Amino acid sequence: MEGLVHSRINPIHATGRQYHSRLVPAFSVMLSKNFITSPVLSMKRHKSFNSVVASVQPLEASDLGHFDNTLPSKDVLRLWRSADAVCFDVDSTVCLDEGIDELAEFCGAGKAVADWTARAMGGSVPFEEALAARLSLFKPSLAQVQEFLVTRPQKISPGIDELVKKLKAKNTNVHLISGGFRQMINPVASILGIPLENIFANQLLFGNSGEFVGFDVNEPTSRSGGKATAVQQIRKVHGYKTLVMIGDGATDLEARKPGGADLFICYAGVQLRDAVAAKADWLVFNFADLINSLE
Repeated sequence: MEGLVHSRINPIHATGRQYHSRLVPAFSVMLSKNFITSPVLSMKRHKSFNSVVASVQPLEASDLGHFDNTLPSKDVLRLWRSADAVCFDVDSTVCLDEGIDELAEFCGAGKAVADWTARAMGGSVPFEEALAARLSLFKPSLAQVQEFLVTRPQKISPGIDELVKKLKAKNTNVHLISGGFRQMINPVASILGIPLENIFANQLLFGNSGEFVGFDVNEPTSRSGGKATAVQQIRKVHGYKTLVMIGDGATDLEARKPGGADLFICYAGVQLRDAVAAKADWLVFNFADLINSLE
């Protein structure tokens, strides 16, 4: 097994500002018997989804000295500005947290699962192995997932809502590609105005009594290389000429393969993973850089 790729976590300081959404979508549940989709279950309305407006503390110049991709080249800017589709990772990119880590902590297995997440995102173990191992540590029930979604809604990264609006104003289609779970990502997509059909993510499976029975292994993002597969499928279906992938982990970097993303932008505003950042076409620490570059 390869050694762990070290992740540098940048401090984030939240202010009191909140974004409010009138929409708290229901989510669908897959049942183990014949994998039939059950009737949609409604969640209690939560007063607000907190979008934590964070200021990422600038790194010291010495920390950035070994990166030569913090300023985009002309070719990178051309691809970014001409993209007709942008695919975002969700955990530690669109959202401040790693969703599975937060759910595991809620269920009492936070540290053990976080250790596995670090391995998976660093690329030192196959993603499908890490996903199965993490879920086996706490086996979330349907009731736990429902309570988690109501009491601990996802915190959205600062600037992502403005960036998505800017892209949509340019008629650039936005997709979410995640190794996380649809049950947790659907509410985020609704807040940002991203159609649910533009989501590639995993699906938790529950039995007739709401017990955890696993996850849908047929989802591309349930295994290593899955994000590259998802991007290739998106391009094939929609016929996009230029597609950009934005994320923080090794699985996001994988999306830049033949037939996949034309450009990989590493967003390190939440976590800086050196091995991933060094191979990115463009390394950014603030979504404002991407917004301003579209002018």
